[in-house]
Amino acid sequence: MNPVPDAEVWVDSHCHLTNGGADLVAEARQDGVAWIVDIGTDVEHSIAALERARTLPGVVATIGLHPHDADEGPAALDALERLIAAGETPVAIGECGLDYYYEHSDRAAQREAFAAQIAMAHRYGLTLVIHSRDAWEDTFDVLDAEGVPPGTVFHCFTGGSDEARAALDRGASVSFSGIVSFRNAGEIRDAAALVPADRYLVETDAPYLAPVPKRGKQNRPSWVRFVGEAVAAARGVPVAQVAAETTANAVRVFGLGSASTAT
Repeated sequence: MNPVPDAEVWVDSHCHLTNGGADLVAEARQDGVAWIVDIGTDVEHSIAALERARTLPGVVATIGLHPHDADEGPAALDALERLIAAGETPVAIGECGLDYYYEHSDRAAQREAFAAQIAMAHRYGLTLVIHSRDAWEDTFDVLDAEGVPPGTVFHCFTGGSDEARAALDRGASVSFSGIVSFRNAGEIRDAAALVPADRYLVETDAPYLAPVPKRGKQNRPSWVRFVGEAVAAARGVPVAQVAAETTANAVRVFGLGSASTAT
């Protein structure tokens, strides 16, 4: 890979590290990634993410119950909340939301778990990270009923212009993954073109969804720049501008402090 220009600093606003992720973090930092947001998807993975955030430089963690695991129900949600009560400091709640494509959990259970985590984000003044797939109407309905927490992010945004406007109208930000670089993702690129400069992020969702030109390989946080390149092309702006805007947005949304403070 070509070295990242010194002026470019990136934040991978959504990825899934493992307990062997130290090498990936070191590689990402060499490639200009100042911060990595390590996402919790159930109690076990949330605890692991918090531990990595304590030990790996520039890594912060979220805690959440993914819609695939929503059938774990109130017991899992109580366990997540106890982590905060015990003094843990996640930067966000989620990823949570609705997934009607796979439906690994009952739809009613998904909606209940989603609503509960929105309430948790409100309770602790935390950002909310949303997963929504084939469930836009219900996602917005639950959000409207519970109220949209400040800093809400639609991760791995797969909607078009209409869904982007609906998210923006509710005060949320949208985060683009490697899908924005795929040939058949014209609607997503349309959304990337219309979002305001202060309301979009970039992410890898590693180890999934490697962007072009790395498609088909196991994704890694250091490749967030390729997502940024695709977004820059969609917006018709320099890559360095996308790096600066998305880094500033991620720092604000997740309360990271300046990019230079990642240690």
